[in-house]
Amino acid sequence: MRSRSLTLLLVLLNLSGCAALDHLFCAPDCHSESHNSSSLVNFLYPDGKMPPREDVVPELHLPLRIGLAFLPSQNVAVDTGLEAARKEELLQRIRQRFADRKFITDIVIIPDYYLANKRGFAGLDGVQRLYNIDLMALVSYDQSTHSQDNDWSLSYLTILGAYVVKGTRHDISTLVDLAVIDPVTRSLVLRAGGVDTRHGNSTLIDQRRETREASAEGFSAATNQLITNFDSALSKFETDVREGKVNVKVVHRESSSHGGGGGALTPFWIAIFGMIGVVSTVRRYKSTSPESTLT
Repeated sequence: MRSRSLTLLLVLLNLSGCAALDHLFCAPDCHSESHNSSSLVNFLYPDGKMPPREDVVPELHLPLRIGLAFLPSQNVAVDTGLEAARKEELLQRIRQRFADRKFITDIVIIPDYYLANKRGFAGLDGVQRLYNIDLMALVSYDQSTHSQDNDWSLSYLTILGAYVVKGTRHDISTLVDLAVIDPVTRSLVLRAGGVDTRHGNSTLIDQRRETREASAEGFSAATNQLITNFDSALSKFETDVREGKVNVKVVHRESSSHGGGGGALTPFWIAIFGMIGVVSTVRRYKSTSPESTLT
């Protein structure tokens, strides 16, 4: 009898999957945590020392060419974190929302590996020269995931328990931040963020998949809030600039083209072209005058 009971238990454990064996020893107190982030402060000041504040005024040359990038992650855990395809999607949404502003000539999406090789403002300087940009818009994030099994975890030891009983609860908190930096003056021009918190219950067999999906949804919802908040902050920034309430200097370029085309004519070239026009007019006049016909 004892042998039959032991055999039945082994069959049940095998049908429930290997994970059920783990829950046998820790339920109902099993829990796990993961934390993934990319810190703006840690990227800009990798040595941990922030420089003293200087009275510098960012100079914005309109229209602006802006670089947009995710900061490289600090600690990407297995099965969590932000995938490259998801980053590209979120950056495209931000770009499409603000690319048509009249003071922006282009928003260039920059791969994060350019920033991973060299941190700090020195890294931003290199990207600025490489892409010929005026400002850098840096997206950072912080996401914490907490999973815990409740009393229903004991039912994982049944044949179908791992599939139908939602005994695992997950709590996910997400923050997405967008900071616009002037690499020349090393100044923060504008900043806004978005947050999202969500909870859910899942079965043992679906725990990882549903947690990944909830993580992606958290990033998407936080980005939506970020875009809304940044839109409001940008509108207020425009108003404050016009009213002189912001410590920035706005310089309008002589031509709307930037980085790849010719600019407006300088007085030197205007004088040169003027002289060429005068000489051509004099020659045409001489060739058609009576004196030239007689000779």
